[in-house]
Amino acid sequence: MRTSFFCIDAHTCGNPVRLVAGGGPLLPHLPMWERREIFVRDHDWVRKALMFEPRGNDIMSGSIIYPAYRDDCDFAVLFIEVSGCLPMCGAATIGTVTAAIEEGLVKPREAGRVAIETPAGRVDVTYEEKGGYVDSVRLHNVASYLHDANVEIDVPGMGRMHVDIAYGGNYYAVVEPQENWSGLDGMSASDIVGCSQKLRAALADVCNPVHPDDPRISGVHHAIWCDGPINDVADGRCAVFYGEKAIDRSPGGTGTSARMAQLHRKGRLAVGSKYRHESLIGTIFEGRIEAEVSIGPYAGILPSIGGWARVVGHNTIFVDDRDPLAHGFQIR
Repeated sequence: MRTSFFCIDAHTCGNPVRLVAGGGPLLPHLPMWERREIFVRDHDWVRKALMFEPRGNDIMSGSIIYPAYRDDCDFAVLFIEVSGCLPMCGAATIGTVTAAIEEGLVKPREAGRVAIETPAGRVDVTYEEKGGYVDSVRLHNVASYLHDANVEIDVPGMGRMHVDIAYGGNYYAVVEPQENWSGLDGMSASDIVGCSQKLRAALADVCNPVHPDDPRISGVHHAIWCDGPINDVADGRCAVFYGEKAIDRSPGGTGTSARMAQLHRKGRLAVGSKYRHESLIGTIFEGRIEAEVSIGPYAGILPSIGGWARVVGHNTIFVDDRDPLAHGFQIR
C-alpha cells in the first residue's frame, strides 16, 4: 500500500517547515489537544515518515491544518516535529501561516489577521501581505512565565551549572554565560548538541515543571543557550536545542517567548520593550512584551514574535509499505 501526502515546503528564518496540505489523517471534531492525543496514539507514523529521514531531517518541523473546534479561531494546527507533537511551535506557526495564506489554503475572516487553535491554546496572528506574498508575520503567543530560577545541576563534562526554567509554549532550560560555560563563541553545532543532551538528562533528575493551567504540559524538553549578539541590530543571540540532536536555525518562537519571560521576571526587560533575538545563522525574530499576566501562582507575560518565512516548493511524498524505511529513521 502506498500513501501520498501533498506538502508545501517552506522555511522560517532558515528552519524548515513542512505544511501537510493533503493526505493528513482525518480526526474527530474535538478540541485541538484531544485531537493531538488521538494523533499521537493512532497516527504518529505519519509524523515519523514525514519528519524523519529519508524524507525529512534532524531539524524538520511541520504542521497539519484542521478545521477549528473553537468558534473564535479561523483554523486549527497540529504541530508535527522530529521531537514529537508539540503544544506550540513559533517557527512552524510563522511558516504555516505564510504558506497557507500564499497558497490559498485558508481565507481569513479579516484580512491581515487570523486566530489559530493550537494544543497550547488560541494564538492570534497578524501578517503583512504585498502582491500576493506574505512579507512578515507576528504571532501573539500563549502566556509565558519563569517557572524556576537558578536551578543548580551537575552536568557531566561541564561541572556545576545554574539554569532558569521558563515556559513559552514549551518548557526551556535557559542557560546564560557563567563560570563553567563561557558562551556560544567557539562552540560547534555538535558541541551544542552534546552539551544539551547532558544538560537535559541532568535536569530530568531534579526538575519536572507542570503547567499550572494544564497538567498535560510538563517536563523540560528544550534548551536555549543565550549569549550576546553579533549583529548590531540584535539584543541577544541564542541556540535552541530540541528533539534528540536538533538545533533550531531560527531564533525560536517559543524559545524567544521563554527568554523574554525569564528576562522580564528578573527585571531586565520591561513591558512594551522589544527583544531582537539572533539565531546561529544570523536571522532575527523581533520579540515584544505586550502585557503582564498571571498564570496560576506565577507572574508572566503575553509575548509576541515577529518574523518571516518563504515558501520553497511543492512536494508530493509517497510512503510505501514495500519500503523497509517507510516510517523513517533517525541516527543517534
